[in-house]
Amino acid sequence: MKLDILAIGAHPDDVELGCGGTLAKEVAKGKKVGILDLTRGELGSNGSAELRDIEAANAAKVLGVHVRENLAFRDGFFVNDEAHQLKIIEVIRKYQPEVVLCNAVSDRHIDHAKGSKLASDACFLSGLLRIKTQLNGEDQVKWRPKQVYHYIQWESLKPDIVLDITGFNDAKVEAVKAYTSQFFNPKDSEVAKTPISNKNFLDSVTYRGRDLGRIIGVDHAEGFTVERYAAVKSIFDLI
Repeated sequence: MKLDILAIGAHPDDVELGCGGTLAKEVAKGKKVGILDLTRGELGSNGSAELRDIEAANAAKVLGVHVRENLAFRDGFFVNDEAHQLKIIEVIRKYQPEVVLCNAVSDRHIDHAKGSKLASDACFLSGLLRIKTQLNGEDQVKWRPKQVYHYIQWESLKPDIVLDITGFNDAKVEAVKAYTSQFFNPKDSEVAKTPISNKNFLDSVTYRGRDLGRIIGVDHAEGFTVERYAAVKSIFDLI
């Protein structure tokens, strides 16, 4: 299956938090969308890798994405080297996405910045003819996404582009809440306290979207940083 968008996250839930509204919107427009998780989030203070597998599948159903894969890199300890790059290159060449969305370039969690650079490097290397990869015993063709964008995570980085997700914030929040082991649940008093387990963090999913929406004159929005200049064909393409 060829994808229009491949969203890559270091952990299950990164994509939902960073660009869930964008994915839900593009799926509704008929685009083919997939998610690639680099780790199973096994170092999380709450839940387990097995539980997060289930939660990720439930979140994918909420967003309506067409495929979700997990490379099972070591949470907290994966590195940006040839072996890890090649695994991502195989996925990029398998799905040939036009656009890749990946982790924030700078963030509180060390895996986010690492995952950001790793995914970005893999996108470039995937377009090199002399890098050989195989899928099911057959040689893959080179493929480089047209655009690589980085979603915003914990840190309030200044976005280069802001996307209107009005009408799709509810789907984003529902997808985030699919991770019942990770985020605020008033009925569960046994969870370890973490920076993302409190009500304020869960509420921030919506109020950050509202604030970005306010800035561009819509109800909700998501922000992205870019690796090269964002271009439009007409000045009237700006909203």
